[in-house]
Amino acid sequence: MMCLFGFCCFLSCKTRKDILSPDLALPANYRNNVSSLSEKDSVLANIPLKQFFKNEEVKALIGDALARNYDLQIAIKNLESANLTLQQSKLGNLPVLDVQASGNSSRPSDNSLNGLSLSQQLKTSHIEDYSLVASLSWEADIWGKIKSRKAVALADFLSTEEARKAVQTSVVSSVAKSYYALLLYDDQLNIARRNFKLADSSVTIIKLQYQAGLVTSLAIQQAEAQKYMAATLIPQFEREIVIQENALSILTGKFPQDFKRSTRLSDIPVSENLNSGLPIALLDHRPDVRQASMLVSKANANVSLNRANMYPSFTITAQSGLDAIKASNWFMIPASLFGSVTGSIIQPVFQQKKLRKLYDISEVERERSVLLFKNSVLNAVGEVSDALIKRNKLGEQQIVEAGRVAILRTAITNSQYLFKNGMATYLEVITAETNALQSELSLSTIRNEQLNADVDLFRAVGGGYK
Repeated sequence: MMCLFGFCCFLSCKTRKDILSPDLALPANYRNNVSSLSEKDSVLANIPLKQFFKNEEVKALIGDALARNYDLQIAIKNLESANLTLQQSKLGNLPVLDVQASGNSSRPSDNSLNGLSLSQQLKTSHIEDYSLVASLSWEADIWGKIKSRKAVALADFLSTEEARKAVQTSVVSSVAKSYYALLLYDDQLNIARRNFKLADSSVTIIKLQYQAGLVTSLAIQQAEAQKYMAATLIPQFEREIVIQENALSILTGKFPQDFKRSTRLSDIPVSENLNSGLPIALLDHRPDVRQASMLVSKANANVSLNRANMYPSFTITAQSGLDAIKASNWFMIPASLFGSVTGSIIQPVFQQKKLRKLYDISEVERERSVLLFKNSVLNAVGEVSDALIKRNKLGEQQIVEAGRVAILRTAITNSQYLFKNGMATYLEVITAETNALQSELSLSTIRNEQLNADVDLFRAVGGGYK
């Protein structure tokens, strides 16, 4: 017995869990992040949803999506399933208890040894056996098999929880960007309609000039072509509005429908100062990075489990109950009582090669999970850096484009005035209107991209699930 104990202690030292921790050489700060931050600074990821999104219509749509979006509901069901599996794994150390009641009646041949014995000794031609048995079996967790199974289940649960958070951040981001796109098409539709009216007014003026013999019919044709160009944009933006409303409906778990909105794109402010935090904070805040980290923990536990499966299992089994050859004697205690205790050690022999391959596979899977984790961190840092440069450069681009729009709007007024007084040609009027239309559409697009960049940065640093 002492030898067995010593052997078990030796193997338990040999089978201790070896945890593989990924080595991450994270940069001190994000590229394109000009602010000076410390690790303790509050970061964007800590800001609650309702505080980050200030527009009431956006918050209402996000609330509907969190309650009704099917992708998110599926993720929640996955989490519930993982939680039940985790609860089940926590019962792994409990012994297995079975209770069985049975009755048996048999009649051997009269010419058999059993038949002759029954006839001579018990004066009967059949034998009955009634039993009530309670069996208790317990496996000693010497090598940490049960502990490893618990670790696998826990890592599964935690990774599923992070997957749910990742789905939620994606849904929140998609809803906000879809709503901003809807406002963008509203804005561009208004620009197209306004420019159509402006082009129609120019056509009227040029026709009057034509009647006075000041311009040719070519001027009318050019002006009408400009009007039709503006008119073509109207159904295009109306189509995009309906498609965007359909997409937003699906995100919020509804069949396609229209959305009442009282907000304009210019009414939603672009955030000026957003604290992205440091790259190391992604390990705590970003759900997909945390999910990849949990999968590394699961892979570590699987390595320990597959290693432990190669070593002997020690099981204790006990049985006790009532047994009698007559039903009337079943409950005659203590005469009908019986009991037994068995201890066994089972060492797989012919399965060793198979178990060794499973262990080797788990080690490869662990190395794979580490690479996936490192890749998720790398992509996360890249996405935050992309969002930061977008915000910086879009702000500069917006200032330039806004100045261009202001100049071109003035140019339209001046060109029309000069044209009426014979100091400008109709081509100058058309050119001013065309440039103004394109510039206003471009400014609207930049505004939308700025709002999207804010949302992208919020999601990239791990915000959107609090």
